[in-house]
Formats: sequence, C-alpha cells, structure tokens
Amino acid sequence: MNEASRLPLGWTIAGINDTGRYINGFAFKPSHWGEVGRPIIRIQNLTDEEKVFNRTTFEVDDDLIVHPGEILVSWSATLDAFIWKRETAVLNQHIFRVVPEIRVVHPTFLFYLLRWSIWEMKETEHLHGSTMKHINRGPFLAHTIKLPPLLEQSRIVAEIEKQFTRLDAAVAALRRVQANLKRYRAAVLKAACEGRLVPTEAELACKQGRTYETGEQLLARILKERRTKWEADQLAKMLAAGKAPKDDDWKKKYKEPKPPDTSNVPPLPEGWTWANLDQLKMFSIYGPRFSSDDYSESGTIVLRTTDISESGKVDLDSAPRLDLATSDVAKYRLIRGDLVFTRTGATIGKTAIFDDDVQAIPGAYLIHFRLATEASTGWYLYRFFQSVSGQRWLLAGRLGIGQPNLNAPTIEAIPIPLPPVPEQQRILGAIDAQLTVVEKESSQVTESWRKGERLRPSLLKRAFQGKLVPQDPNDEPASALLERIRAERAKKVQPPKRTSQTRRRRSAVAEAL
Repeated sequence: MNEASRLPLGWTIAGINDTGRYINGFAFKPSHWGEVGRPIIRIQNLTDEEKVFNRTTFEVDDDLIVHPGEILVSWSATLDAFIWKRETAVLNQHIFRVVPEIRVVHPTFLFYLLRWSIWEMKETEHLHGSTMKHINRGPFLAHTIKLPPLLEQSRIVAEIEKQFTRLDAAVAALRRVQANLKRYRAAVLKAACEGRLVPTEAELACKQGRTYETGEQLLARILKERRTKWEADQLAKMLAAGKAPKDDDWKKKYKEPKPPDTSNVPPLPEGWTWANLDQLKMFSIYGPRFSSDDYSESGTIVLRTTDISESGKVDLDSAPRLDLATSDVAKYRLIRGDLVFTRTGATIGKTAIFDDDVQAIPGAYLIHFRLATEASTGWYLYRFFQSVSGQRWLLAGRLGIGQPNLNAPTIEAIPIPLPPVPEQQRILGAIDAQLTVVEKESSQVTESWRKGERLRPSLLKRAFQGKLVPQDPNDEPASALLERIRAERAKKVQPPKRTSQTRRRRSAVAEAL
C-alpha cells in the first residue's frame, strides 16, 4: 500500500514549495548597520522579542520587507517558524519570508505545518552542522507534506487554536504558581537574614536564664582563630624552608581584615552583629583560565556555579574536566564549605557552596572563598547571598558596561548580618524545611508544564495525520486545487526570448551552410 492510498479523504501529497514563496533574507554586513533606518530582523530578534534591533538605511527589494503578522522561518541555528509581531522591518540572511499560496493553503495552517515539518526534518539527514545546525534550502522546499482540502485546513486551525488556548491558560496558571513560589522562597530567605524566621538566641537565653555567645563575640573568636591559623601556616612554611624565625617580627605581616561599612545598614536583632567576608575568609582566589581545547574526558572537574546543586553536590554529567598538574590541583582544589561566586556572564552574582567529595577546582568565571568559620556559618553565608538583600549587594557591585563583572574586594566588603551560631543552625533548619516544600511543589509545577508543552507537538501530529477533525466528502480535494495551481504556474513559464544577435548568428550559420 503506497503512501497516497493511506491518506485521509481529500488529502494529497505535496512539497513545501507548493505552499508558497520562500524568500531568503539579505546578507547584511556590519557596514550596513546604523542607529537609524529600518530595523533588521536577525535570528536573535525572533527568539527574543525584546532584543534591540540593528538598523539600516540600505535599500533592499520589496520582497525582503516584513510586515507584522507574516510567517518567518529560521533555517539556521534556531530552527523554527515564527509569526512576526513587531514593527515593519527588513530581513537578514538565514531566515525565509513566507508568502503563502492562499488558494492552496490557509496561512495559519501553513504556520503550524511548517513548525511540524521542521520538527520532522530535525530527525533526518537533512539537518547539517555540528555547532550551528541548519537545513539547506533545497531539501527544505522539497520536504513532502500531507495537504488537506482548504476547508478542512480552516477547521483544523480552529481546533488547534482552541486546544492551544486551553494549554496557554494552563501554562499561564502554572507560571503564576511558579512566581508565587519564587516570592515565597525570597520571603523565607529575607525573614531568615533579618532574624524573623526563628526565635533569636537572645530571646531564648532570656527565657531560659542563661548566657550565650553573641554574634559580636563569635566574630571576635573567628578573627582570633583566623590570625592563629595564619601564624601557624606561616611558621610551618618558614620551618619547611629552613628559616626558623629569630623573633616575632614576622607576625606583623598579618593583614587585619577591614570591617564593613555600617553607615547605611538597618538595625539588627539583639545578639547579632555586622561582619563581612574579608573578616570571615582565610583567602580568596580566582579560578584559573584554560582553553576549552584543553578539556578532556577524564581528569579534574572544573566547576561553574550551575554545576553545583542547592545541596552543594556536583553534577558530574554537566561539568567539564581537565588534566591538571598536581600543583594546580593543590592550589585551586575546593573543599567542603567553600563558597564560589560567578563573577561575570549571564549568571553573574550566582552563589554556590561546595559540599562534595569529588576532586574539583573552580572555573575561570568563579571567585573561590575558603572560610575561617565553622560549617553552619558557611551555610548561613550561602543563604544570605541567595537572599534579596545579598543579591542586591552583589549586583550593585558589578563593574563594567559591555561585560559587567564582580571582583573579590567588592564581595568581601558587603555587610553581612551575623547571628550567634545556635541561631544560625535553627535558621538553616527552618530554611531547609520550608524550601524543601517549595522545591517539591516547584518540581511538580515544572513537570506539569512540561507535560503541557509535550501536548503541543502531539496535537500537531494528530492534526497532520487527519485525526484532529473529521473529513467532509463535500470539500474540494486538495489534489484538484494543487493541479490547478501547478497548471497555472506552468503557463506562466515562457521560453527565453531570442535576441536579435542570436537571430543574426543563426542566419549567418544558415547562409554558410
């Protein structure tokens, strides 16, 4: 049984080229760009509706002028069909402007058909390229489609849009839930860092008639232990080098950390104090820079903050690896409780805490902090820098215009509200308990959203198999429409005109014979 015999009533086999004209954009060069003129539609403008346009005063054919509501197909990098919704613009290369043959195909039906056809072609040998995928013009236009009668196309469009409207409403509701969960998470972290999430240590000590170590006393203890650790490390290095100190003058090289500027900070709960990472760290170091060509299948893991989960565990599947010298591993290796911050790029200001046994170092876009505190304080600091207040301080410290970045001194100067250790532990327990519920609900919402999105291609598949709406035997078959249009096109194709020069040449040849 051939494919045509399995088609729904009134349907026919056609090629994408039968559905209209597919006009490729112009290869604009940077020299054509400017601040005035018509906007240029690039692939970035299709995938991000807020993306700023490049503009041009360069004149192009009318065929390359795109008006709102027209169909565009990106056939390189981002393979998909789009409805243009922004202002009238001119078309860049790697994008087709689609002019539907409305006697054969309903424009909205064609939009959905093109989306489905591209999904099909992604699974064939017609998809080319390693890093930038594309589909060549010839195979794209020759791709076979199943074309229903024009009237049935209208019924299919109506049903698709009815179903998609329901899906859109469901997705919008899920997004609202996600937004509410995000706000709740932010509220939990805000309350935690303002002393409102659990009873304060001062309140409990008062009720129980006992004393406690205040945040100020904790900070003094950390600073003392920090200096003691520095002196022990320095002495060990001198002794290893055979340079035993004659006196204590070497201790004067210790650099006292600078306290935070508290001239513009809110009041703290009783028992808390202001600190900063300069006081709470042993050292900070920037991740080493390596070429991506140096990556290997084995070796030491090189981390980004996106490779570390909320629990501090490393995603072994996503993180790249490098074969490193032992000295490099020793210099940069992360240990439990280390904080890392993304200092540039799309995730600038993102914080992670390392809590794994794998051998790993920070990547080039990270700043690595080794803390002089106990474990609970490290986790508390991690949560503080995730809070609205912590993120506001981090992002306010960005430097640069083209590629903003953070540096270690900026992060180290940020004022941190520091509670007593027992209170930190209660805060962390309350955060974990509440955020576990948030993450569980968020995962369920995300899975529901994914299921809804999977319904879209499933719905289109049914539509283009003829299973979405019933066929009507009174509809004019698509084959009759197609044959009529093809015949009209054939009549318009005229043989090339013979020039007078060609006729003279042929006359001369005839006379010679």
